Amino acid sequence: MKRTALAPALLLATLAAATAQAQSFTDQARVRAVEPQYEVVQTPRQECTSQWVQEQPRAAAPSGGYGGAIIGGVAGGLLGNQVGKGHGREAATAAGAVIGALTGDRLANSGTAVAAPAPEAREVRNCRTVYDQQNRLTGYRVIYDYRGQEASTVMREQPGSTIPVRVSVTPLEPEFRR
Repeated sequence: MKRTALAPALLLATLAAATAQAQSFTDQARVRAVEPQYEVVQTPRQECTSQWVQEQPRAAAPSGGYGGAIIGGVAGGLLGNQVGKGHGREAATAAGAVIGALTGDRLANSGTAVAAPAPEAREVRNCRTVYDQQNRLTGYRVIYDYRGQEASTVMREQPGSTIPVRVSVTPLEPEFRR
């Protein structure tokens, strides 16, 4: 029974709300000014420069080693041992070893003289990020007049001399007093 009593009250509340809502229609407003609106866009790009640099390569150390000195020392010692008798033989062996070592070292390293290498050119590249700025059109700020009331909006397209506007009319209700 309570359900049937609620249904008419709900229907009356819905009708009252519908009549109190705004009525709307469209009309034309006069355009007074149009200003293009821009946005600054920064686009990054790489800017590179290259230059050629002359470099002197490092000289390699001689690679003869001690092989020539050792072989020359042994050969000189053997030859010196063949000369003389007693302490003279010992002195001749020592002198032969020293002279043989020096001679062997010179002979071994004489063909490995390292010439200074020629300078080499190589490219050195430096890059940096540069930002290009561009103005991008985002829309139009439109100032318009509708029946003496000035307003503005932003539109995507450039309007003509008038623009359509939605007009909403709602009744004014007196304040509820207790």
